[in-house]
Amino acid sequence: MTLDIPRIRARVAGLLAEYAIPSAAIGVLHDGELTEFAVGVRNVETREPVTTDTVYQCGSMTKTWTALAFMQLVDEGKVGLDEPVRTYLPGFAVADPEASAQVTPRHLLNHTNGIEEAYGDPGEDEDVCARMVENIADAPQVFPPGHTHGYSAALGYAILARILEVHDGTHWDDIMRHRLFDPMGLTSTNSWHEQVDEARAATGHLIRSLEEGPLVTPVRHLPRAFGPGGNLTSTSREVLAMAHVFLNKGTAPNGKRIVSAESIQKMLNSRVPVPDPYMFGPAWALGLIVCDWQGETVFATDGSTVGQNARLRILPDSNTALALLTNGGPRESFSHAVFNEILTDLGMVTVPDLPAPDTTLNLDLSRYEGVYGRPGARYEVAADDGKLYLTLFLDPMQAAFLHKPDRIRYELLPVSETHFLMPPADPLEDTQTVALYDFTNGSARYLHTNCRVHPRQR
Repeated sequence: MTLDIPRIRARVAGLLAEYAIPSAAIGVLHDGELTEFAVGVRNVETREPVTTDTVYQCGSMTKTWTALAFMQLVDEGKVGLDEPVRTYLPGFAVADPEASAQVTPRHLLNHTNGIEEAYGDPGEDEDVCARMVENIADAPQVFPPGHTHGYSAALGYAILARILEVHDGTHWDDIMRHRLFDPMGLTSTNSWHEQVDEARAATGHLIRSLEEGPLVTPVRHLPRAFGPGGNLTSTSREVLAMAHVFLNKGTAPNGKRIVSAESIQKMLNSRVPVPDPYMFGPAWALGLIVCDWQGETVFATDGSTVGQNARLRILPDSNTALALLTNGGPRESFSHAVFNEILTDLGMVTVPDLPAPDTTLNLDLSRYEGVYGRPGARYEVAADDGKLYLTLFLDPMQAAFLHKPDRIRYELLPVSETHFLMPPADPLEDTQTVALYDFTNGSARYLHTNCRVHPRQR
């Protein structure tokens, strides 16, 4: 089957207007054939149109690239996934001596290391990864290594990058260039904002209301500490070049072998369960989310910066990959609608809906009540008149900029004894999902949402 690009383009244009997202670049790799198009503007103030050569920030999709580079070290026999990190970084230490000795590259790759992101201010220089590793000597454990899944936004992949740096004798940016970008023939993918051609770069946007529309973000890029975990920029075409590596047993579109077929299988098949399985997927592999689309296994890698978003879905059984880059959002309902337009045209399985609440459940709500959080994040779960509610505490500065209250209350609708739907509190949000789980001591020990884990504080 072939894609009806004029129809899909028109549908995407309508969705962009509906969601107040300035632009989207879309790429489809199906049975080896690449299709790409772009809709909208790079910047709402300049109104410059986007093209397929427009460069977007990829956020945490960067982690998959870093994982590929790390698996090259595995292929070379230089590191083992289950050897302690301090085998390669002898000075590696966190507050917990047992965790210091136990954390492995596999824990870092699949977000089960449990180390708090307490790396201080490592600066903006090329030695940022080394400084982050030095700065975590007093970092506490959110959970013991391997105990559960809890997303590490920056630290986990910075430690992996530091292992690469020590081995290669150079900085992460150079490593990505000589290990991945150059061999793959990529000319539009960069690891740091100063390398980006501003004449081709999309500008990020935030939204406070549909009436006001998108605003240019006041934060143009993430700090350098997010480098290995979030600072890549690319085009939809070159994002799909990375997907090609997974669809073709480790080889790039230009025929160069990037990693071994064995390493690709390790990345796809080494999995840990995700406590909240509904928003993204029920498991996490080595640098990839594992999704279940009505029985078909789909691999995902996503990313968000301040005002830009990236989504990639890889369907190995259908030899297909879909890339979506935007300079607004994120809204999962937007990306699902775009992907479903394409998947329907291709006669393929579509993105599944969230489950419905189970009205027959009779839960002991007191088991969930409490305060959950980590530095910079606080949730309060409380029962009221036989219903369960979650209060999210926003950073006051963020709340003021977005014209929101600093506390937002959501109802939690049970799907199971551990999983809940969280309907939106305003039109700019989608329904989210929450897991409250691990009742070892009678009450839930952890709250897991948006891939992040938050232990009970009281």
